[in-house]
Amino acid sequence: MTTLNRHPESTSATIDERHIVTSSVARKALAALRIAFGLTFLWAFFDKLLALGFSTGAVVNEQGVKTGIDFFSKDAWIHGGNPTLGFLKFGATGPFKDFYNSIAGETWVNVLFMLGLLAIGVALTFGIAMRLGTIAGFVLYLMMWSVALWPANNPVLDDHILGALSMVVLGLTLAGDTWGAGRAWAGTGLVRRFPILR
Repeated sequence: MTTLNRHPESTSATIDERHIVTSSVARKALAALRIAFGLTFLWAFFDKLLALGFSTGAVVNEQGVKTGIDFFSKDAWIHGGNPTLGFLKFGATGPFKDFYNSIAGETWVNVLFMLGLLAIGVALTFGIAMRLGTIAGFVLYLMMWSVALWPANNPVLDDHILGALSMVVLGLTLAGDTWGAGRAWAGTGLVRRFPILR
């Protein structure tokens, strides 16, 4: 007769990054990658929210050269700016161009995009809710890739695909446990009840 041994340490609630990535140096590298991506998402959110001048609120001359910054300008989302209109209306190319042009600047698109940037940025920066954060990041990167098909410098790959693949790696390696609150977050009753929040 075969006996099945159940090992409680193998449940998702007790697995931590040390069981998946055994090298301390590799865990720190993944943590640095996670934080860098998180801060990138948070920066994009705040730049579009407040027009901090790197993408939103930049003053450019007729030749397209940046000549200054109009902080908190009319382009800021808090002042009625439209965070998705320019990219989806004027940056869309390829087979999905008409679809993205049709939703460009819609209120629901702006709200979902901005909430996505904020939620993904918080999840990655602090290492909490990494499963949902990296899934959302993966989807957002793929959608942004599909807006401008095909990439200008490669027949298929661009930085959006690399970002999407990085989300997969960060999500599968519990990268929020090192230099983040992932392990403590995993121990909460809410996460134990709903493991997708890990």
